[in-house]
Amino acid sequence: MQALIEEFGQYLRHERGQSEYTQKAYGSILNRFADWAGGQQLTRWNAVELSHLLGYLSHQRDSVTTTGDDAPKKPGRPRDDPARLSTESLYLEIAALKAFYRFCVQEQFLLTNVAENLTLPRRWKRLPKALTDSEIDKLLRPPEPVTPATLCDHAMLELCYASGLRLAELRNLEEAQLQLDAGFIRVIGKGGKERVVPVGRRAKEAIERYREQGRNKLAKPGKSPGNLFLTNRGTAFAAVTLWGRIKKRCALAGIDRNITPHMLRHSFATHLLEHGADLRVIQELLGHSSISTTEVYTHVAGKRLKAIHQQYHPRG
Repeated sequence: MQALIEEFGQYLRHERGQSEYTQKAYGSILNRFADWAGGQQLTRWNAVELSHLLGYLSHQRDSVTTTGDDAPKKPGRPRDDPARLSTESLYLEIAALKAFYRFCVQEQFLLTNVAENLTLPRRWKRLPKALTDSEIDKLLRPPEPVTPATLCDHAMLELCYASGLRLAELRNLEEAQLQLDAGFIRVIGKGGKERVVPVGRRAKEAIERYREQGRNKLAKPGKSPGNLFLTNRGTAFAAVTLWGRIKKRCALAGIDRNITPHMLRHSFATHLLEHGADLRVIQELLGHSSISTTEVYTHVAGKRLKAIHQQYHPRG
């Protein structure tokens, strides 16, 4: 069973261009299923039936019930009920199984898609949280003290807010993708899709200052990669390291609230919409394949506008 899981992993990586998180999450789920199936004397994928998939999902719910509050939780994704698998976790389990079986039938490794009739649960849409204008001002103040690391942090934050990059896009950004003279950068997004996004004046200045006074001191000749942003060791950022640096900068700026990885990206989109940008333009800038994904920001902006109306209108 393991061989097909590895084939599927290669497919996600090289043909679908899925994110590292998705690759690992799907791989972990399929390995868990294979372990469970082994306990049911199922050693071949073509012996698995729909009833087995349902049995596995039931087992997963029971496992969460048994472990209770000691069960591992993904930060930011709480369970709907402490005694049940969360809707998000259940959705991911089923999505992984369905994607795996679609792949196996498509590549003719299996004749029947037994996961076809699994129903994905309806997901609760969480509205994205954005920083306020005053919080952005605090976060993007010129760095003190001025060191290669603080110049790097400042340039990353300015670029994130100016261009709405995902953290993975930020840490993988290479110098060759910069076209600062023209005011643009080329971004490689999900699925290997490329888009061109503008860079504002302040972000451009921060990047140029970092390149002139910071990156050349961080880079190790012959050892550092082509990534624009480098750690103190001259290496590319790992996801957890980059996120830790951003959280630290938020804390130093006096932003006392729970910061999420996408908050600067959400702030970029929300503030554009609040200041009159067209939703289709925001979709292009964010790299969303569907306008429905971008439409969630209309709820955020609408809530903000309602609050302003109530505060300042004579009859609000």
